[in-house]
Amino acid sequence: MATLYQNPSLKHDVTSSGREGRGYNGYVEPDTTVPPKARPVLKEISVNGAPIAEADILAEAQNHPAETPGAALIAAAQALVVRELLLQEARRLGIEAQAEAVGERRSETQEDAAIRLLIKRDIAAPAASEEECRRFYKNNPARFRSEPIWEARHILLAAPAGDETARRPARDAAERLLAHLTRTPEDFPALAAEHSACPSREQGGNLGQITRGSTVPEFERALETMEEGALLPHPVESRFGFHIVFLERRIEGAQLPFEHVADRIAGWLEAASWSKAVAQYIAVLAGRAEISGIDISAAHGPLIQ
Repeated sequence: MATLYQNPSLKHDVTSSGREGRGYNGYVEPDTTVPPKARPVLKEISVNGAPIAEADILAEAQNHPAETPGAALIAAAQALVVRELLLQEARRLGIEAQAEAVGERRSETQEDAAIRLLIKRDIAAPAASEEECRRFYKNNPARFRSEPIWEARHILLAAPAGDETARRPARDAAERLLAHLTRTPEDFPALAAEHSACPSREQGGNLGQITRGSTVPEFERALETMEEGALLPHPVESRFGFHIVFLERRIEGAQLPFEHVADRIAGWLEAASWSKAVAQYIAVLAGRAEISGIDISAAHGPLIQ
């Protein structure tokens, strides 16, 4: 193409790749021979001028499970800021500590030891009194009941979850067996031995004593609705297949005496008191410090862990 006009005052720069880098509008093409530097994941974070390295935050994030990677990074950064606050306070006070073993194959670091002694030196949580423990016991009765116990039998017609081709005949077989047992419930052990896919078939389908959490939720919800000595009138569907259920006996939960749970309550209250004292201590240190790049107002959890 012929050049109709070229402004003599506009110099033409040529890039290292041989392309003209400047045009009539002054646009300069970016130099792609050097890749751009990656942007940091978080803002620069520091405590009284001491930086918290991004690499340390990324490594710490694995200790803070969260719904999103960003939330895990923030929790990790908060934890490292709190740690730095404590280390700086330990150094200010001249605290030196000997590292101790924390397991068969691991010892704490000198920094961990200094933080441990700092907390032991500066934080004291009052022990819970018997009056406080009794008040907690009275206000939270549901927390101090024994779990109900069920003694039940079942027949499992197995079918993988999501496999409708297998689940349809399993459901039909469960309905046929249930109809038979409705007429002749005494056949339950024999039918369990013949048809059940559960090892309990060797005991006529007997599962022994069941408490909450020992089986799948669907099965437990069914047991909660049943009367002793009764056959559930419909199969229970779970991820394992279809269950025919017979409840032999139900033992209701009972309120535990205060004396049986007093030590447990005292431990809970003292742990809560200690956590509160630690949170207040961190708040004081943070209030005196210059922290940039992050808000640690909700960062007490990571420290206590």
